[in-house]
Formats: sequence, C-alpha cells, structure tokens
Amino acid sequence: MSWWELCKKECAAIFKNPAILLTIFGGIVFYSFLYPLPYAQQIPRELKVVVVNLDNSQISRRLERMVDACPQVQLSGRAHSLAEAQRMFVDDKLAGIMVIPENFYRDLLQNRRPTLSFAGDASYFLVYGTVLKGMTGAAQTLAAQIKVKRMVLSGQAMALASKQYSAIRLNIFSAFNETLGYVNYVIPAIFVLILHHTLLMGAGILGGGQNEELRAGKGDFYWLKVSALKLLLVRSALFVGIYWVLSMYYFGFIFSFYGIPQIANFSELNLFIVPFLLCTSFLGILFGLILPRRELATLLVLLSSMPLVFGSGFVWPVSAIPEGIVKVLQFIPVIPAMNGLIRLNQMGAEFMDVYPLWQQLWLCSALYGALCWFLLRRKKQANLTII
Repeated sequence: MSWWELCKKECAAIFKNPAILLTIFGGIVFYSFLYPLPYAQQIPRELKVVVVNLDNSQISRRLERMVDACPQVQLSGRAHSLAEAQRMFVDDKLAGIMVIPENFYRDLLQNRRPTLSFAGDASYFLVYGTVLKGMTGAAQTLAAQIKVKRMVLSGQAMALASKQYSAIRLNIFSAFNETLGYVNYVIPAIFVLILHHTLLMGAGILGGGQNEELRAGKGDFYWLKVSALKLLLVRSALFVGIYWVLSMYYFGFIFSFYGIPQIANFSELNLFIVPFLLCTSFLGILFGLILPRRELATLLVLLSSMPLVFGSGFVWPVSAIPEGIVKVLQFIPVIPAMNGLIRLNQMGAEFMDVYPLWQQLWLCSALYGALCWFLLRRKKQANLTII
C-alpha cells in the first residue's frame, strides 16, 4: 500500500467516524465557548450586601456611601439588627453583611479603634474574597482620610500628611494577570488540557475501534497490511496536522475573542506546540493499541482530568504535592506543555527559559513513539493469518 493510499484510508477512518468527529471538532469548539462563558466578566462585580448601622452618625453613613461606591459590592439594603441582617442574607441570597458598631463616631473622636464586622458567603471563594475586599477597602480609605485630617490639624502640610499617614506604602502591581480575572488566569492552561484530552480520546477511539473490528473479524484491516513505522508516521502526522489547526484556533481567535494576553511570537509558539502535539498523538495511539474497546479511551482520559489539573502546578503549588507523584506526572505531555506555554505566551519568557520543557516533550515523544512502533509490530505479527 502506497503512502497516499494509506493516508486516504486513515483520513476516512477519522472523518467518517462520528465519535471521533464529535470528540475532536465538537469538543474543541464546544468547550472554547462553554468553559469561559460564565467567567467572561473576569471578576465578580456589584455583589449585593446588607449593612447594619448601629451608630447612625454622619460619618457612619458616609462609610455606607463609600461601600456602595466600591465596584465590588452594592449596598442592597439596611437592617436594624444583626438578626434581621442574617434573615435578609439568607432570604434574599445576598453576598455579605457589614456591621457598624455603636459609638463608632465617638470612638473615632476619642482616638480609639472601633471594630467593623464583615461577613461573606464563604462557599464561593471568589465571591467571598471580592466582598471582603470591597468592604475592607472602603473602611481603610475612610481610616486613611481621618488620619490625614488629624495630621493636617496638628500642623502638617496636606501633601506631607497624605504620604506619611501610613508607615508602609504599598505599590501593588499584577505582573501577569493585570485584571486579576479568572479568564486570564485559568483559561490558557485549561485550553492546553482540552487539546491534550480530546487528542488522546480521538486517537484512542480510533485504535480501540480497530481492536473491536479485529476481534469481530470484520473490516479490511488495512492497518495490518502496512509496516508499523509507515502507519505510525501517517497516523501521527494526520493528528498533528488536525490539531495544529485547532491549536491556532485556540491560541489565535479564541484568545483574541476573550482578550487573553498573547506575548509569544508565532514561530516560538509553534516550535513548542509541535512536540506537544506529536507526543500526545503517540500517547493516544498507544492507548488505542492497548485498550480493547473504544469507549475506554474517553473514560480513562476524563478520570485523569482533575489529577492533572492539580498536578500541573498552576492551581496548586507543586511543593505541596508528593515528589513521587510530581515525577510520574512529568511523563504526561500536558504537564510540561502547560508550564511551557503559560510561561512563553502569558508570562513573556524567552524560549531558552522553557528549553528544558521543550526537551522533555521530545524525549517523551521518542519514548511513546518507540512503544507504539513496538506494539504495532507485535500486533501485526500476531495477526499474520488475517494479513
């Protein structure tokens, strides 16, 4: 069988298989919009809170207005007691409660430190952190204004007091996620995981389906009528070619659509993507050779999703993961690919900074490619009567 004939057979096996088409193209397009959609606004805004003002002074009402002016929270109501605020919190499904204590204004005049109480719905960390940040920010701003006013009354110049009201001056700057949003933080890594998983499933479904045909004795068994190396090269080249286009769809159009920063140049990005796709293709083909049924590929890959997400190091520190698990995970292509592509495309790293990860992907490609070639030869030799 010629190279061209084998290529046509492989294309037919891929593009005429509904399960593979749905997994590869349907999954890529579906997840490109479904996953980021709930987080398209990047961070929560205008979360509703209730305030309990037990002081009811002019400055406490000023604090209420400052809280309401924060972009993170919206003052949706006032309660006369903490019990009433708790009922409103539950019944109206609010995000937080702020309590201004009695004698708030008097304590400020006497240079005491009144205690403000904040509460939030901690079942959602993103909502909880945003609510507390908004209410705390308003309270700190009011405290700074009061301190500056006292320093001015004591004889200091306004310009000097505005700089010296705190012993520490913070200059906070978000280096790689300027919006502090969820999309810019997690989507680049999750998209690499989606590419990895759908490629594994597509190649695994193809191989597992051919194993079923072999056991049933139905089909032309073209994959047994060519050399193992020839079949491996054609199949992997097809998957790499298909997924290169899908990768450009993710790293090009989708990143631009959601406003995700793209720092790496086109050549460096492709230089890193190619070994990642090749290594994943070999691993998927290996799954297809081992798994007896096509549906097992999907089950196996889906079960590995959460361990890979946490083991990659972008949502959970690698230092908190047992060293043995970390070493084992390095043999899975998505782990070095996630770390390398995030550093290259989101953090502005030079290619030499990710060169060890690039080498790791090539070494894994050589390992999985050799295993695929070995198993393909054994399968062909075991089925010489069919050939």
